[in-house]
Amino acid sequence: MSTSAAAAASTLTPKQERILAYLREHAATQTYFKSRLIGDALDLSAKEVGTNMTALQTGDYGVDVEKWGYSSATTWKVSL
Repeated sequence: MSTSAAAAASTLTPKQERILAYLREHAATQTYFKSRLIGDALDLSAKEVGTNMTALQTGDYGVDVEKWGYSSATTWKVSL
């Protein structure tokens, strides 16, 4: 992790850090994530995931996060 990414990561809340760790762990094999499924894995609601994903979207954390779809649950496109 670069110095700027490490400094930026320290400004995240514990929930945001958990979501970021989950995305980093799974983004190598998966590109699209539903808020509901991230929430299930981390014991959060889909709404909590969506609210916290916006912080990851706007920051420099080593992952690119883009809101992708809204069908049955918000889908996020994530790339490293």
